[in-house]
Amino acid sequence: MADRKKQPKTYGTNIDFNAFNLRPAQSYLDDIKRLKDELTVTLTGFGSSVTPEKPKSDKKPQSAPRPDNPGVEPINFEPLEAAMDESKRAADELLKEMEKKGAALGPDAPKTEAEKSPEKPDLNKLLAELDSLVGLEDIKKNVRSLINLAKIRKLREEHGLPTPAMSLHLVFMGNPGTGKTTVARLIAQLYYAIGVLSKGQLVEVDRSGLVAGFVGQTAIKTDEAVKKAIGGVLFIDEAYSLAAHVGENDFGREAIETVLKGMEDNRKDLVVIVAGYQGLMEQFISSNPGLESRFNRYFVFDDYNGEELYKIFLSMCEKNRYRLTVEAQEYTKTLFARLYENRGPNFGNARDVRNIFENIIGVHADRVASDPDIDERDLTTVFREDIEKASEM
Repeated sequence: MADRKKQPKTYGTNIDFNAFNLRPAQSYLDDIKRLKDELTVTLTGFGSSVTPEKPKSDKKPQSAPRPDNPGVEPINFEPLEAAMDESKRAADELLKEMEKKGAALGPDAPKTEAEKSPEKPDLNKLLAELDSLVGLEDIKKNVRSLINLAKIRKLREEHGLPTPAMSLHLVFMGNPGTGKTTVARLIAQLYYAIGVLSKGQLVEVDRSGLVAGFVGQTAIKTDEAVKKAIGGVLFIDEAYSLAAHVGENDFGREAIETVLKGMEDNRKDLVVIVAGYQGLMEQFISSNPGLESRFNRYFVFDDYNGEELYKIFLSMCEKNRYRLTVEAQEYTKTLFARLYENRGPNFGNARDVRNIFENIIGVHADRVASDPDIDERDLTTVFREDIEKASEM
C-alpha cells in the first residue's frame, strides 16, 4: 500500500505553514509552556516568585540560595527567546498572507468586540450582499480592502496598539443609477458590523437638505442633518452643487464648513460620503482645503454595460415574478446593448432600466386587463410585443 502523501499543516485561513518553514501556532504555545515549566523548576532553587505558594510554617525560612552560589546552574533563556522570535515570525507571515488574500474578512478571522455582540449585523451576509450586486467589480474589491483596513485598525485599538491616522470618509464619482447609494448603505452597515460606527444608519441628503434661504438658517439645518447621521453615514448626493454657486446670498459654502466641523467634532462616530459626477466632484473637492484634507479615497462607479443592464432588468422581473418568453429575452438583450452603445452624458444606468421595466408592466397590464379569463400565466408572462411597445414610450 502506497504511503499517503503528508498533507501540509494549515491554520485558520488555510495558509500553508510548511511553505514558510513554520509550524502551527499551537506548537509554539506548547514550547513556551514547556519552557515555563522548566524555568519554574529551575527558579525554585533560589526562591523565585514563580514558585507555587507553600503553606505557612512557624519555622523561620532559610535564606534562599543566590543564583551565583556554587552548585546552581545558570538559567539558559536562549530556547525561550528563540521560540518567541519564531512565533513572532509566524504571526508576521500569517498577517501578510491574510492581507494578500483578504482573509481578515473570512469566517475564521478574528472578531472585534463589536462583532461578538449578537445585535450586530452579520458581516459575511453583508459581504455576500455586496458580491451579489451586478457589475461594480472594482468597487467591490475597494470596499473589501477598506473594510479590511478598518477592521484591523479596530482590533489594534482594542489591543492597545498604535493606530495610524486614517480617513474613512469617501468620494463616490459616477453617473446616476450606478449603485452609489446602495453601496453607501452597505458600507454604513459594514462599518457598524465591525464596530467602527455605533449605529450604521444612512442619512441621505442633497443641497436642499442642507441649505436654507435665509442668513443663519443653513448652519442650523446642516447641523441637524449631521446630528441625525452621528453613529452612521451622512451621504451627500450631488455634493458639488454646494460649491457651484457664487454670491453673497449663496449659503452652500456655509453648509460645507458646517459639515467639516461636524466631521471633526464627531470623527470617531461619523462617516461622510459625498457623491456626484466625476468631473464636478473633482472640482468640488479641490474647492476647499478642508475637503482635500479629509477626503482622500475616491471610488469611481463606471456605467453598466449592455449585459449588466440586462441582468439588472432580469433581477427586477424575478423579484416581481414576471417571466419573459424566449423571444422577449432576445429582444431585451438587444435593447439594452443598444441603449448602452448610444448612451449620452445624462445616461441613467439602472434608473433607465427601472423606467423601462415600469413601462413594460404598464403595457402588460393594458394587454391582459381586458381578458375575462386571466390566469396566473397571463399575469406573469411578458411577450416581445410588450417590450417593443414599451421601448417606444
